[in-house]
Amino acid sequence: MRFLIRLNLTLLVMIIMVSPMAQADALEGEKIYQKHCAVCHGVELEGGIGSSLVDHVWNYGSDPGFLWMNIRYGILDLEMPAWKDVLSDDEIKSVVGFIVEQDKKSTLPTPPILKQVTTELYGLKLEVLDDSLEEPWSIAFIDKDKALVTDKVGKLYQMLNGKIQPESVGGLPADITNIGQGGLLDVMLDPDFAENGWVYLSYSHELEKAKDEKRAGAMTRIIRGRIKDNNWIDSQILFEAEHEFYSATRHHYGSRIVFDDEGYLYFSVGDRGAKKQAQDIKRPNGKIHRIHKEGTIPKDNPFVNQPDAIPSIYSYGHRNPQGLSVHPVTRAVWSTEHGPMGGDELNHVRAAKNFGWPEITYGINYDGNIISEFTEKPGMEQPVHHWTPSIAVCDIDFYVGDIFPKWNDNLLVTSLKYQDLRRLVIEGDKVIHEEILLKGVGRMRSVTVGPDGAIYVLVNKPSLILRLTPQL
Repeated sequence: MRFLIRLNLTLLVMIIMVSPMAQADALEGEKIYQKHCAVCHGVELEGGIGSSLVDHVWNYGSDPGFLWMNIRYGILDLEMPAWKDVLSDDEIKSVVGFIVEQDKKSTLPTPPILKQVTTELYGLKLEVLDDSLEEPWSIAFIDKDKALVTDKVGKLYQMLNGKIQPESVGGLPADITNIGQGGLLDVMLDPDFAENGWVYLSYSHELEKAKDEKRAGAMTRIIRGRIKDNNWIDSQILFEAEHEFYSATRHHYGSRIVFDDEGYLYFSVGDRGAKKQAQDIKRPNGKIHRIHKEGTIPKDNPFVNQPDAIPSIYSYGHRNPQGLSVHPVTRAVWSTEHGPMGGDELNHVRAAKNFGWPEITYGINYDGNIISEFTEKPGMEQPVHHWTPSIAVCDIDFYVGDIFPKWNDNLLVTSLKYQDLRRLVIEGDKVIHEEILLKGVGRMRSVTVGPDGAIYVLVNKPSLILRLTPQL
């Protein structure tokens, strides 16, 4: 009880200390913010790698005292670093004052959606198909008129003729945790969906919390099931890590799913904030995995005969891969992954390869500290392409279709931080050209080429489903 009283008094003193923000040096706070914070939270506090600071949503306390503590001590399980060794208490106070004033001024205007955009090779027509979801994350097409869409909050919807149906699919697992970067993530159809009806989902699975735990452990889980009468049935767990590997952090889950031509299922699991574990093949995090579509382990997986190794691991040394796609010509699997501050990567995924994180990286920590002095080491793969500074690279899809024939085999790339959709021209293992196709609509979360050849983009903040077709 004495400890609780002391803690409450400490909080009260902090709130009183920080509350007269009108007297704080707002100009100094803005300078510090732009120098240290804008790289993650956006120049206009709109969000990027980190969350928006002007959407009036405060998950860890809205009072200035709580903001001061969050900045000073960090929120480490969400990758928010502590700034107490970089900024003085007065400097943190001035930053809080700046944030509070900007949040008060914000009216959260919805950016105008241009109906037509000009690119190097095509004019684009933009249609907003839907704006009803909270945080759309992935889309999988059944045919040109039907699709499934995940909402990160834990809901799966059917989309018919471009419209999200009002009722979500019932019967999904109750242990989906929607905290931080976790939630209901990817959706993918079986290559033989027309015959067997299997639908694959990835999500952040939360264990039951023990009495002595502040927060239960969570980890990426892969399941499949069927949908009948808008209900999830025949659910099967394909991948669930041993519970000793679960983590109380709530970031870096991955997680995308893709099938190759042989029917192997690949899925990504982020490092869960434990960067050194990405190098440990005895742990599932920081890896891209390969399994058979019913969940068994391929006999030729690279580490299947190595004692204590996780047998589903296909490649390792990954930070947080949130993009997977199969090259339309070579049929190889490619991935994109978030770097820290700098060093977002595009990789050509191959069996047993070590992609280096955190031993080699082109990025640094969010507080400016060095992660590694090395950008290359023997036995570790170089990225095909890297973005420094980070664009917060997310989903990817190679374009194959009839309505943008000049873009065939080009890679479409989404960016959360810079809120854009990019087109990469690739020759062999080299990016020879990069073009921004669309910018400023919102945080580009996912891109998928539909059966009709149109490009479908899922946007967060605002939450939109866009369709891009040629301008007539």
